Amino acid sequence: MKKYIGYLMVGLFSATFSIVGMKYFSNETDGSIVTSAADRDNGAFSFVDYKGNYSMMAPDFVEASQKTVNAVVSINNFSNQKQNQRYNDPFEFFFGFPQQQRDPDLPTGQGSGVIISEDGYVVTNNHVIKGSDKIEVVLNNQKSYVADLIGTDPNTDIALLKIEEQGLPFIKFVDSDAINVGDWVLAVGNPFGLNSTVTAGIVSAKGRSIDILRRNATSPIESFIQTDAAINPGNSGGALVNPNGDLVGINTAISSPTGSYSGYGFAVPSNLVKKVVEDIKKYGLVQRGYLGVQGMDLNDEYLVRQYNRENKTELKSQQGILVQSVTDNGGAQDAGLRKGDIITEIDGKKVTSFSKLTFAVGSKYPGDKVTLKVLRDGKEREYTVTLRDQKGNASTRSLADLTVSEKLGAEFEPLTDRQKVSFGIDHGVMVKNMEQTGKLKGIGIGEGFIILKVNDKEVSSQNDIEKILKNHKGRVSVSYVDPYGRIYTRGFTMD
Repeated sequence: MKKYIGYLMVGLFSATFSIVGMKYFSNETDGSIVTSAADRDNGAFSFVDYKGNYSMMAPDFVEASQKTVNAVVSINNFSNQKQNQRYNDPFEFFFGFPQQQRDPDLPTGQGSGVIISEDGYVVTNNHVIKGSDKIEVVLNNQKSYVADLIGTDPNTDIALLKIEEQGLPFIKFVDSDAINVGDWVLAVGNPFGLNSTVTAGIVSAKGRSIDILRRNATSPIESFIQTDAAINPGNSGGALVNPNGDLVGINTAISSPTGSYSGYGFAVPSNLVKKVVEDIKKYGLVQRGYLGVQGMDLNDEYLVRQYNRENKTELKSQQGILVQSVTDNGGAQDAGLRKGDIITEIDGKKVTSFSKLTFAVGSKYPGDKVTLKVLRDGKEREYTVTLRDQKGNASTRSLADLTVSEKLGAEFEPLTDRQKVSFGIDHGVMVKNMEQTGKLKGIGIGEGFIILKVNDKEVSSQNDIEKILKNHKGRVSVSYVDPYGRIYTRGFTMD
């Protein structure tokens, strides 16, 4: 009898709990599935439990997918130059596979792009259109256009294109600083030529540096959004969007031992993309401020130990950036920073890595001022630094302000008598301080090459080249000698 009474009590308790639970979970204010305005904007629902706590459910991706697939395009790169987009590296660009045959009617590579305005501006990756003789943009409805290249920024791997069309669907920018690790995101692109592919994942990390842009840039800015949404070759230049269908990044690279998806993708944050686009539209080139320092992350214990061994110091691991060198006549030097300082904050925000410091500074303009908190000899100091560009200018410039050597991407020095005798020539200039971008790099000229003639005119100094090309527009021919003594003549367009 006692056993049956026990069973009865348990049953009555369970029934009572169920009734009370039904009350909570059926009441519109105490346990129902509800949405706030913010939740609806994020494309997610919230569930209110009996304690009044919110918990997130999986968002509805249908609306975001429908909003974005027609604004993500295919990019075809037609080039007469041999493309080499495959890398033997765990971090790879995921540019589409190059065509094996040299059929001029077939693209040498393929990628993705994002329409960002109804009048035809398209954002993609610089490595997608690099070396192109013609760029084709194909919409989701298969209508194609030949695009104009408005400008590029290898330091962020962003390029801006323009097609002549109106009333196009587009994706709007949203504040990428507002997303958090764990937020849902969608990757939209054309992997393996499969148009309008949508995959979902979460933000796995922010401010990630993988040292991949250094291949094509002199001062790369890497502060990638890391995601586990599946992306593959052909996704490059495509959209990373939130569940509302707004642009939070441009997909750029993957971490993979095979070249295909096996873990994580990396996207350039939309805030940085937006600045690059606005600068290219307004100035024709990207305006970027520089502190004028090289530094090392102090949260990396291995690097700290290595630094201590090399410099016979007893520095301890901590958050901040150790200043390893200060550029002559740069903003940091003028403000009073010096080697050995530890930068802990910029404009009131903690600095935890050199990539995040570079990102914060690179989002500003020459002439802007930043406030740094610095530890020196254990004491905290504060410095105000006026940022400059790479050439030391503290003001913005347009394409018209660039020197010829800046457009060519190199500097030149006269040949010594010994070099003239060695190569059997009586004129020419040696190429030095070669940048990863510029006209000369694009036609295969490297540091240590000797330029003999420009537009069939002999040159013996940098001033000679400046005079020949200062106001020149159109085709340019360059005769040069490579390090093996072979003479070539190649050309490019100066515009």
